[in-house]
Amino acid sequence: MRSARAGAAGSKTQIQVSRTGASAPRPLRVLSQAAAPRGEIASDQILLGDCIELLRGLPEASVDLVFADPPYNLQLEGALSRPDQSVVDAVDDDWDKFGSFADYDAFTRDWLAAARRAMKPEATIFVIGSYHNIFRVGAIMQDLGFWILNDIVWRKANPMPNFRGRRFTNAHETMIWAAREAGAKSYTFNYEALKAGNEDCQVRSDWFLPICTGAERLKDAQGRKLHPTQKPEALIQRILLAASRPGDLVLDPFFGSGTTGAAARRMQRRFLGIEREASYAAAAAQRIAAVRPLPAESLVAAPSKRSEPRVAFASVVEAGLIAPGAMLTDEKQRFKAMVRADGALALGDIVGSIHKTGALAQGLPACNGWTFWRYEDEGALKSIDLLREKMRAQMRAAGE
Repeated sequence: MRSARAGAAGSKTQIQVSRTGASAPRPLRVLSQAAAPRGEIASDQILLGDCIELLRGLPEASVDLVFADPPYNLQLEGALSRPDQSVVDAVDDDWDKFGSFADYDAFTRDWLAAARRAMKPEATIFVIGSYHNIFRVGAIMQDLGFWILNDIVWRKANPMPNFRGRRFTNAHETMIWAAREAGAKSYTFNYEALKAGNEDCQVRSDWFLPICTGAERLKDAQGRKLHPTQKPEALIQRILLAASRPGDLVLDPFFGSGTTGAAARRMQRRFLGIEREASYAAAAAQRIAAVRPLPAESLVAAPSKRSEPRVAFASVVEAGLIAPGAMLTDEKQRFKAMVRADGALALGDIVGSIHKTGALAQGLPACNGWTFWRYEDEGALKSIDLLREKMRAQMRAAGE
């Protein structure tokens, strides 16, 4: 990744890629900038050339998700050595070098504006970076109208140590997750699926994952790592799980070694990659062609409660699932409220909805009454949310 900086396609020679356990490849097209279609989407392809020009050639509002791993502008001034005097294989490629911060800001503004134009109104974007660039990127994103949803810390399980002992070890990178514009409400966030896979706990904004090593790391014919900043597939897969659905189009304007494409194909998303260096694009195509998609049934999104039909508590009472006069209590049985025939609750002299009475009982500004109130059934306290689920099941059955 991070090699589609503005400029002509690179002149590196083709590299034979090896990867442990790769299956027989399937063909994947790499299109030159001249051959890239204008005004239409070519999904599951790699476009070779200047990322800004190619982004500007995409149709407006056509992309569901963007993952961008742009140049970090590391400003390396010389070779970095280990204590044993061996040289660290750091990022010193031309695509990561800029004449000034102003040059880098102009480049960042141009590619972000072009990517935003290609995003659907409900699309979101992830941009990853380090302390060298992520703060500049974030400010420019806000200037362009993006609405930041989260900053996510990728905490590396196995970071490179600080060999000079002059700073803290750089053990993380930062991702900015942003909506296309302020006020966006219909963007994809698979909250329930993420929570279910995290032992029913909300997924936090600090992700503990190892860097790319072992068989996943692409190597050239001499056994050297093919790309200096190859990201682990686990990182991209989590992003796709969080913010996309099967069949969505994922754009990566700095395609590099093709991690986004590999993860997208495995998870049955469509992808479009843009890459400046021909050798990286060829290696990425070979890598992605060998990927086998996961079974569709393993990728079905967990149902979202927000997508379920709305059920009023009055409907639960009308359906006879709970009778007027029944007493509700909280889990610790501190408060009691009586169910009225109209679906409201009577909490002493106060009459209100299940939500209002729950909030007033606790002295809080708001409350989810469905999860707060409980009813007695066969000697056990059960959440009234179970009654709502019964109503929804009846609604689904009636619609079949």
